[in-house]
Amino acid sequence: MTTKTSRTTKATDSPEQPRITVLGTGYLGATHAVAMAELGFDVTGVDTDPHKVEALQAGKVPFFEPGLDTLLEKNLATGRLRFTTDVASAVAQGDVHFVCVGTPQQRTSHAADLRFVEAATTAIARHLTKDAVIVGKSTVPVGTAARLRGLVADQAPAGLDVELIWNPEFLREGKAVEDTLHPDRIVLGGASERAERVLRRVYAGPIAEGTPVVVTDLPTAELVKVSANAFLATKISFINAIAGVCEAAGADVTVLADALGHDKRIGRQFLDAGLGFGGGCLPKDIRALMHRANELGAYRASGLLQQVDEINMGQRERVVDMTLEACEGSVLNKRVGVLGAAFKPLTDDVRDSPALNVAAALHLRGAQVTVFDPEAGDTARRLFPTLAYATSAEEAVEGADVVLVLTEWDEFVEADPERLAALTQVPRVIDARGKLPVDRWRSAGWQFTGLGRLAA
Repeated sequence: MTTKTSRTTKATDSPEQPRITVLGTGYLGATHAVAMAELGFDVTGVDTDPHKVEALQAGKVPFFEPGLDTLLEKNLATGRLRFTTDVASAVAQGDVHFVCVGTPQQRTSHAADLRFVEAATTAIARHLTKDAVIVGKSTVPVGTAARLRGLVADQAPAGLDVELIWNPEFLREGKAVEDTLHPDRIVLGGASERAERVLRRVYAGPIAEGTPVVVTDLPTAELVKVSANAFLATKISFINAIAGVCEAAGADVTVLADALGHDKRIGRQFLDAGLGFGGGCLPKDIRALMHRANELGAYRASGLLQQVDEINMGQRERVVDMTLEACEGSVLNKRVGVLGAAFKPLTDDVRDSPALNVAAALHLRGAQVTVFDPEAGDTARRLFPTLAYATSAEEAVEGADVVLVLTEWDEFVEADPERLAALTQVPRVIDARGKLPVDRWRSAGWQFTGLGRLAA
């Protein structure tokens, strides 16, 4: 906490609802701003990108997230929500300022790039006109918040009571609205009694529903999100490693995972053997934690995460190899139908997408690759314009020598395998997500291969 002077009246201790600003209107920031308005607060979203601000102010979400567009339009209409590039005006009016900017991986190392977090925090501090709470939600390496507190102390106007705390986000793409309005926990790091009261007011709705509040120190709060992601990544890589054992032993990893999932200590979630994880969070977060653990001398943690990352990336190579095997050693001039481009269903996010990574690798080996995704076609095309794109699953598999299911959208899992088989050159499928009903596809005449399953 940085306290310049004490004041008789503190704006954030007022009985009135605190006014909220959200710096950064990417995936996290836009969702958080809309959700805070939905909870009844006056919210201003701030971004340096005028095109993004213009779109949001017009009621258009610049990415796909189920339910967010409806809430955006609703709360713009109430007047509780607005978006601007004017950081000075927004901060001057706000009482609680959320930092929701990205922390991508640095180009030259596994470390997190903190330039945007530092810039947003500096902008808030410089433009404050009254007492405030600055709330970090971005995922940062442990130790970042303490350093930012020093920055705030240097940049905030004299005479104001300004406090920086950490409140990590736990959003799942495809379920981000639900996760923000009804979180499974709220973590407050480094909060004084005053700041805790303010944040409990901000989250009064979820708290009233029974959401637990964990109040802790700054380092613990910073570590919660990356540790959660690291654990989930480890669980995914574990079952993928076991899938290799199943293939060698003639076992079925899906049945094995079901049996493991009945153990209450383990649970079934994140035990689906397949292509592995991707997206904008898990890969860069575990690498940033690996880097930070090395800096702190916690080498066992960094070594474990190194193995998790290597197993995960190896799954992509395994699916490429399986495709080569299915095509008798070469995909040159073979038609490959790819179902899925997003890194997971219910999103159009293709950052570090395993599906596109495999599709591009096969394309480089001379395959004629056609990709279809229900939502991510446009975003995929911008990143991989040399691939061919279809407007339906039927178009993607037409004339294919092999079909790859690389994202587990419901429409692929529930597709009619007989109808699709009739469109292919050879009814041969590789289920890289372990979700297709095997017996149904085999009965429809498909040569079926899955990770951790016997080929047939």
